[in-house]
Amino acid sequence: MNKSLHRLAIGLLPGVAVLLSLAATAEPGDITFVRQAAGMDDVPPAVFPHSVHRMAYKCQACHDTPFKMKAGENLVTMDEIQEGQWCGACHDGKTAFISNLSTCARCHKE
Repeated sequence: MNKSLHRLAIGLLPGVAVLLSLAATAEPGDITFVRQAAGMDDVPPAVFPHSVHRMAYKCQACHDTPFKMKAGENLVTMDEIQEGQWCGACHDGKTAFISNLSTCARCHKE
């Protein structure tokens, strides 16, 4: 496991929330979640491939529930995702790949 993923694993222990908010990226359609919590600066941010999801789902599948359309309005934590909220509503291992310590690099990219 590389150092970044090891540090991510430490940050995902129960009770340790990584607070995220939405910000646009340079990649067309993709969204990078900018970390608001201290102490995790060396962990790559999560990148949401918006265009990939739009090919399979209509906007109303995610907007305005659970995600508000306005950037910065969605404060997401890894604990909440693993409890089935936010991305975890679909990334449950049935609808889409599960969001856990073995799949970190699928979302957290440098």
